[in-house]
Amino acid sequence: MEVDLLGAWRLADAVVPHMRSAGYGRIVKVSSNLGSLSLMTSGSEPAYRVSKAALNAMTRFLAADLTGTGILVNAASPGWVRADMGGPGAPRPPEQGADTPVWLATLPDDATTTGGLFYDRQPLPW
Repeated sequence: MEVDLLGAWRLADAVVPHMRSAGYGRIVKVSSNLGSLSLMTSGSEPAYRVSKAALNAMTRFLAADLTGTGILVNAASPGWVRADMGGPGAPRPPEQGADTPVWLATLPDDATTTGGLFYDRQPLPW
Protein backbone atom coordinates (compact mmCIF):
# COMPACT_ATOMS: atom_id res chain seq x y z
CA MET A 1 0.00 0.00 0.00
CA GLU A 2 2.88 2.35 0.77
CA VAL A 3 4.26 2.16 -2.77
CA ASP A 4 1.24 1.29 -4.90
CA LEU A 5 -1.22 3.71 -3.31
CA LEU A 6 0.37 6.21 -0.94
CA GLY A 7 3.42 6.94 -3.10
CA ALA A 8 1.20 7.67 -6.11
CA TRP A 9 -1.14 9.75 -3.96
CA ARG A 10 1.69 11.86 -2.51
CA LEU A 11 3.19 12.43 -5.94
CA ALA A 12 -0.15 13.53 -7.37
CA ASP A 13 -0.63 15.86 -4.39
CA ALA A 14 2.74 17.44 -5.19
CA VAL A 15 2.27 17.92 -8.94
CA VAL A 16 -1.45 18.64 -9.36
CA PRO A 17 -1.23 22.26 -8.12
CA HIS A 18 1.39 22.99 -10.79
CA MET A 19 -0.67 21.23 -13.44
CA ARG A 20 -3.77 23.20 -12.40
CA SER A 21 -1.92 26.49 -12.77
CA ALA A 22 -0.72 25.40 -16.23
CA GLY A 23 -4.19 24.15 -17.21
CA TYR A 24 -2.65 20.95 -18.54
CA GLY A 25 -1.27 17.63 -17.36
CA ARG A 26 -1.24 13.88 -17.70
CA ILE A 27 -1.14 11.53 -14.73
CA VAL A 28 -0.63 7.88 -15.63
CA LYS A 29 -0.59 5.26 -12.92
CA VAL A 30 0.96 1.86 -13.56
CA SER A 31 -1.66 -0.55 -12.32
CA SER A 32 -2.73 -4.08 -13.13
CA ASN A 33 -5.78 -5.86 -14.43
CA LEU A 34 -5.40 -7.93 -11.25
CA GLY A 35 -6.68 -4.84 -9.43
CA SER A 36 -9.90 -4.67 -11.44
CA LEU A 37 -12.82 -5.56 -9.18
CA SER A 38 -14.71 -6.82 -12.23
CA LEU A 39 -11.91 -9.22 -13.15
CA MET A 40 -10.81 -10.11 -9.61
CA THR A 41 -11.14 -13.72 -8.55
CA SER A 42 -9.43 -15.79 -5.94
CA GLY A 43 -5.80 -16.42 -6.53
CA SER A 44 -2.31 -15.57 -5.48
CA GLU A 45 -0.97 -12.25 -4.24
CA PRO A 46 -4.05 -10.79 -2.51
CA ALA A 47 -2.06 -7.86 -1.04
CA TYR A 48 -0.86 -6.88 -4.52
CA ARG A 49 -4.38 -7.12 -5.93
CA VAL A 50 -5.86 -5.04 -3.12
CA SER A 51 -3.16 -2.36 -3.45
CA LYS A 52 -3.79 -2.10 -7.20
CA ALA A 53 -7.57 -1.97 -6.63
CA ALA A 54 -6.95 0.96 -4.26
CA LEU A 55 -4.75 2.64 -6.88
CA ASN A 56 -7.52 2.17 -9.45
CA ALA A 57 -10.04 3.75 -7.08
CA MET A 58 -7.72 6.71 -6.56
CA THR A 59 -7.41 7.06 -10.34
CA ARG A 60 -11.19 7.27 -10.69
CA PHE A 61 -11.76 9.86 -7.97
CA LEU A 62 -8.76 12.01 -8.96
CA ALA A 63 -9.93 12.02 -12.59
CA ALA A 64 -13.41 13.08 -11.49
CA ASP A 65 -11.98 15.80 -9.25
CA LEU A 66 -9.90 17.18 -12.13
CA THR A 67 -12.61 17.11 -14.80
CA GLY A 68 -12.48 20.23 -16.93
CA THR A 69 -9.00 21.31 -15.80
CA GLY A 70 -7.04 19.98 -18.79
CA ILE A 71 -5.51 17.30 -16.55
CA LEU A 72 -6.21 13.72 -17.57
CA VAL A 73 -5.77 10.88 -15.09
CA ASN A 74 -5.63 7.25 -16.21
CA ALA A 75 -4.17 3.90 -15.22
CA ALA A 76 -2.42 1.37 -17.42
CA SER A 77 -1.84 -2.33 -16.98
CA PRO A 78 1.40 -3.23 -18.76
CA GLY A 79 0.72 -6.94 -18.44
CA TRP A 80 3.26 -9.57 -17.45
CA VAL A 81 6.49 -7.99 -18.68
CA ARG A 82 10.04 -9.36 -18.84
CA ALA A 83 11.57 -7.07 -16.23
CA ASP A 84 12.91 -7.38 -12.69
CA MET A 85 9.40 -7.92 -11.32
CA GLY A 86 8.05 -10.11 -14.13
CA GLY A 87 11.18 -12.18 -14.58
CA PRO A 88 12.68 -13.71 -17.71
CA GLY A 89 9.70 -16.05 -18.26
CA ALA A 90 7.20 -13.22 -18.80
CA PRO A 91 5.73 -13.22 -22.30
CA ARG A 92 5.76 -9.47 -23.01
CA PRO A 93 8.85 -7.43 -23.90
CA PRO A 94 9.30 -4.13 -22.04
CA GLU A 95 8.44 -2.12 -25.16
CA GLN A 96 5.01 -3.74 -25.35
CA GLY A 97 4.38 -3.13 -21.65
CA ALA A 98 5.41 0.53 -22.00
CA ASP A 99 3.24 1.26 -25.05
CA THR A 100 -0.03 2.01 -23.24
CA PRO A 101 1.46 4.17 -20.44
CA VAL A 102 3.36 6.23 -23.04
CA TRP A 103 0.21 6.56 -25.17
CA LEU A 104 -1.76 7.83 -22.15
CA ALA A 105 1.03 10.24 -21.16
CA THR A 106 1.08 11.76 -24.62
CA LEU A 107 -2.66 12.09 -25.31
CA PRO A 108 -3.31 15.21 -27.39
CA ASP A 109 -4.61 18.49 -25.97
CA ASP A 110 -8.15 17.80 -27.14
CA ALA A 111 -8.33 14.30 -25.62
CA THR A 112 -11.10 13.50 -23.17
CA THR A 113 -9.89 10.05 -22.08
CA THR A 114 -9.75 10.24 -18.30
CA GLY A 115 -10.56 7.99 -15.38
CA GLY A 116 -9.89 4.75 -17.22
CA LEU A 117 -7.88 1.58 -16.79
CA PHE A 118 -6.25 0.49 -20.06
CA TYR A 119 -4.44 -2.57 -21.39
CA ASP A 120 -2.99 -2.48 -24.91
CA ARG A 121 -4.73 0.89 -25.39
CA GLN A 122 -8.11 -0.74 -24.72
CA PRO A 123 -10.27 0.07 -21.70
CA LEU A 124 -10.65 -2.59 -19.04
CA PRO A 125 -13.60 -2.91 -16.70
CA TRP A 126 -13.08 -1.56 -13.23
